[in-house]
Amino acid sequence: MNPIQVIAFDADDTLWVNEPFFQETERKLCALLEDYLPHHTVSQELFKTQIQNLPLYGYGVKSFILSMIETSLEVSEKTISLEVIAKIIALGKEMLQKPIELLDGVEEVLQTLHGRYRLVVATKGDLLDQERKLIKSGLAHYFHHIEIMSDKRESDYQKLLKHLDIAPEEFLMIGNSLKSDVLPVLAIGGHGFHIPYHTTWAYEHIEHTIEHPHFQSFSSLREILNLLT
Repeated sequence: MNPIQVIAFDADDTLWVNEPFFQETERKLCALLEDYLPHHTVSQELFKTQIQNLPLYGYGVKSFILSMIETSLEVSEKTISLEVIAKIIALGKEMLQKPIELLDGVEEVLQTLHGRYRLVVATKGDLLDQERKLIKSGLAHYFHHIEIMSDKRESDYQKLLKHLDIAPEEFLMIGNSLKSDVLPVLAIGGHGFHIPYHTTWAYEHIEHTIEHPHFQSFSSLREILNLLT
């Protein structure tokens, strides 16, 4: 691990809780639309709408709100009441005001690694919302650089490495998503650590196992200290 100069952390479900709030809101949406379709069918329609909208809206709560509204119009065949639309908007605003719940071991790990490496946040999502969460988390002072990305493709990581002025082999990405946090980084020659979270958005799932000399998986964030200190 000696060549590593920069360690980047995903934010949502790596530093703090995120996906459970989306799932909670999705359940509330299903309840609002249960007169039209069963809950599981509403969930399927919402997921389909989200994926279709990613190229237009990107990731994050605001994109999710728009997809919920569009789904409600589709499943109701545009008969949904303005009252329900207003409730959906209110659900989205509630998400944007959720408290920040740091995951276990996060502050201890950042304190230990701070000063030994350049620490970076590399996360995707809505700019304003991610900035809000970072400020509320109280973690911002640990990080040399904050990168809020529209997506996490190989080209996005290459752009980040260019900005940081480091070679791929000097870069380690840590996150809960194999698809977004690990595979693109391995593909460009970097290192990827996977810290699974108990629930992950279906879009981030991959079906194959990863075998790569620059990849490791850990059951908790604290375990990475055994290799990095």
